[in-house]
Amino acid sequence: MEVGLVKRVDIDQEMQQSYLDYAMSVIVARALPDARDGLKPVQRRILYAMHDMSLGPDSGYRKSARIVGEVLGKYHPHGDVAVYEAMARLAQDFTMRYPLVDGQGNFGSIDGDPPAAMRYTEARLTRFATELLSQIDRNTVDFADNFDGTLREPQVLPAAIPNLLVNGANGIAVGMATNIPPHNLCEVVDALAFMLDEWERLDEIGVPDLMRFIKGPDFPTGGILLQNVEEGGLLAAYGSGKGRILIRGKVHAEDLGRGRTRLIITELPYQTNKTSLIERIAELVREGVLESIADLRDESDRQGMRIVIELKQGAEVETTIRTLYQRTPLQSTFGIILLALVDGEPRLLTLKQALRVFLEHRIEV
Repeated sequence: MEVGLVKRVDIDQEMQQSYLDYAMSVIVARALPDARDGLKPVQRRILYAMHDMSLGPDSGYRKSARIVGEVLGKYHPHGDVAVYEAMARLAQDFTMRYPLVDGQGNFGSIDGDPPAAMRYTEARLTRFATELLSQIDRNTVDFADNFDGTLREPQVLPAAIPNLLVNGANGIAVGMATNIPPHNLCEVVDALAFMLDEWERLDEIGVPDLMRFIKGPDFPTGGILLQNVEEGGLLAAYGSGKGRILIRGKVHAEDLGRGRTRLIITELPYQTNKTSLIERIAELVREGVLESIADLRDESDRQGMRIVIELKQGAEVETTIRTLYQRTPLQSTFGIILLALVDGEPRLLTLKQALRVFLEHRIEV
């Protein structure tokens, strides 16, 4: 266009096109995972950069700041905070069912504590992550130019493990969101093996057949999953790609004698902040809603979670537990949205479709 030339455009059309371009950029290049390897671009770039640095599970740890710098300089020209947060999340055993980064140092806690600054922590790949990168040097996947055209980066990882379902994903794009729960690796592999055995009659296989192997989500923080039979529960969610499930923390009562009892919470619903839960219980005690509680303390340590709630003499145990479920985050709703990128386009997947996309990717690899 010549300097000084004024071009007349329709503002409605220009705004519409510009917004669509922006929306698709966020959807494809930032917020949604690829259905084949279950990774968002920033996660894929972190793993590939660490692989490039030879930071395998048998190597020494390297400073997180060094890894973040490598990712920024070579593949991901965005903020260092965003890259480090994504990397820290991959190292959290309370977020990832099977962590992809082996972190040394403070990478945050279930109490909501943030990770230490990247200059203090160190990291390397886990053995699980190396399976996602297996055979990447054998021309198994497509590579494309990086942001400045000086290097090549993978468009997808070979992914010998069904990471999308196994580790789950969540992300908010423009006009759409994904929220895929984590699952047990053995169960998902059994379902994949069943599909391969029945490959000739794959069209006849339904979600109930697959649910003989995949019983439901398997959250890293445990908990008890409740199903509403009337709404279809998991069967409806896996069959349509959208649904809601209830998750409860695990509570058991211990008899202290002389009519005294205490409740022990050992597991929490996924993504529940432990400190926030304890504060909420204390708030209900002050308000007189939970009058049966005499003492509340957190005895969690490296061996596991243990929140102790001591009840007053003669207190109704079942009533107290019911109130805890109703009035605190000890019971929460998880909305399943199996949305992922298939051939570069956002697609709402059923359980069968998600498994099939992975199998087709593996056959191609």
